[in-house]
Amino acid sequence: MEDQAETLRLLMKDKNRFEETQEAVSDPAPRNARKTRIITVTSGKGGVGKTNVATNMAITYGQMGKKVILIDADLGMANVNVMMNLIPQYNLYHVMRKQKKMSEIILDTEYGIKLVAGASGFSKIANMTEEERNSFIEELYSLSDADIIIIDTSAGISKNVLGFVAAADEVVVVTTPEPTAITDAYGMIKIIATEVDNLNINLKMIVNRVQTASEGKRVADRMIQIAAQFLNLKIEYLGFIYDDLLVSQSVLRQKPFIINDPKGKASVCLRHIVSRIEKTDFQETEGFGRFMRKLLGRDWS
Repeated sequence: MEDQAETLRLLMKDKNRFEETQEAVSDPAPRNARKTRIITVTSGKGGVGKTNVATNMAITYGQMGKKVILIDADLGMANVNVMMNLIPQYNLYHVMRKQKKMSEIILDTEYGIKLVAGASGFSKIANMTEEERNSFIEELYSLSDADIIIIDTSAGISKNVLGFVAAADEVVVVTTPEPTAITDAYGMIKIIATEVDNLNINLKMIVNRVQTASEGKRVADRMIQIAAQFLNLKIEYLGFIYDDLLVSQSVLRQKPFIINDPKGKASVCLRHIVSRIEKTDFQETEGFGRFMRKLLGRDWS
């Protein structure tokens, strides 16, 4: 009986917090509020270079003078910090357990961006309860002064991945020309089309590890055609990234390739991709407020 009463108290507390937060994000933003752009980077399968793309994309934005926060939301197998040779003392797990505030786990990096580290090996955080998720969402508010928030999700489909996909201003799907990667990318896009309000989804694609520009365009054109024909979904092709040996060497050195080899083929490709994203303005109704409303309003069942 006592447990049941405590459960009811928690439910009422969560309900009140939800209503207060919904009201807060519905209010007009302060005049000096920063307009935050949220980009979710995801993939249909692991091993396609998704985390590499997200990490180097964030650093590229930082080099442009943007205030950038990179969130490692691969909650099961987080490894963005490994890419940058960082050993975080605290991570998202501590936030979920309410042991730390989001502001207390943010890491400054030598690359001009901030990192919110994920929680490798914690299976519990990969399947957040509603209470934990709502608490986590509240903590995200402390990140709203950034210009750019890039979210590196786990590969494949989960409730958490779909939540970040549905809430972002832009969703970047990373694939490679390999048949399995293409198949899984299409599977990912198909789930997005059926599970997410695709009238508002801003879906983009990067083809990684290509040998030629025409190879990347061929993969993207085929995916765009199939998505339009069978899913009634529009996908924008952002560009390709060459298969560059120096990228693998950068991973081994734990130094992002945009820093390790700034004039390399992969770096040039990535800067071109970021410039394409920047040329597309997102609407005033979007940004951090929309991101929070989408996360809070999503049916997580």
